[in-house]
Amino acid sequence: MSLPVEPPVAPMLAKAVKRLPDQDGSLFYEPKWDGFRCIVFRDGDEVYLGSRNERPFTRYFPELVQAVRDELPERCVVDGEIVVMSGQTLDFDALQQRIHPAESRVRLLAERTPASFVAFDLLALGDEDLMAAPFADRRARLEEALAGAGRSIRLTPVTRDERRAAEWFDTFEGAGLDGIVVKPGTLPYEPDRRVMFKVKHERTADCVVAGYREHKTGSVVGSLLLGLYDADGRLHHVGVVAAFPMKRRAELVGELAPYRLEDLGEHPWASWAAQGGETAPDGGQRMPGAVSRWNAKKDLSFIPLRPELVVEVAYDHMEGDRFRHTAQFRRRRPDREPSSCTYEQLERPVAYDLDDILPR
Repeated sequence: MSLPVEPPVAPMLAKAVKRLPDQDGSLFYEPKWDGFRCIVFRDGDEVYLGSRNERPFTRYFPELVQAVRDELPERCVVDGEIVVMSGQTLDFDALQQRIHPAESRVRLLAERTPASFVAFDLLALGDEDLMAAPFADRRARLEEALAGAGRSIRLTPVTRDERRAAEWFDTFEGAGLDGIVVKPGTLPYEPDRRVMFKVKHERTADCVVAGYREHKTGSVVGSLLLGLYDADGRLHHVGVVAAFPMKRRAELVGELAPYRLEDLGEHPWASWAAQGGETAPDGGQRMPGAVSRWNAKKDLSFIPLRPELVVEVAYDHMEGDRFRHTAQFRRRRPDREPSSCTYEQLERPVAYDLDDILPR
């Protein structure tokens, strides 16, 4: 592979802000895609899909390798996001399943849950290195370069109207998007630097604390395991709260001690523990996983607690029946009964069709 920009390249990043920056005459607003960040390198038939941590995705997405050959210019470097679409919404769970060690499974999933690539920046074209060019120029060149794309390679929409961006922020969530990215038009491409801006949804929920995992440094609290009840009264694992100062982690051990269960058989997740899996055998109840699919050496066993404590947490959005990202602790809720912590309290975004966002 001989390109003016060669792999690996760490992608340019965004820093979180609370609200959309006001238009100053130079800003571009884009939907924030919920997938795997990827920089695509193509030199003729040679294709390399680079991940955010600069490791290759190439073997996991053979259908995208072929799509790049069919739909992108002969020699180019394009930044974007790998997504899996399920009907008219994004399916991050299905996307995660695509990272599998078995080649036969990779081929099967490529047929069953094919991925798409949403392009939003152009780093090189032909023999030209565009990383030093301002984003406004790179975006114009990207639109020209993707004129022949549209089946598996899509171009993200962009607007310079902050009012329209605010509408996107509210309506596009129903298709599985999780916010807005803001890029100054004068910005060169700066790898591994947080020079863009992102605005994400934030909501709150009251959750049951059903256990905790110890911190990697020793016998202090690493994360609290959160649960919500479904309509049948089953407690599902929905995520964790993990960002505590070290002093607070030590204090929590003592505060949680009265709620510890010595007999795991009395815990709502006892059937999961017996199975050692992520789903209980008695009806699909969501449980904390025993092994991380991203790091097989990571111990995800937990210390069970009586489900009597309630905390309020902030979250950005749901992925299926779980929080998509680590939740943020807000406060204890001694005024709430654990049984009242159900899925019914969660806001549901209005549905929105992906094809309306990404016309072919």
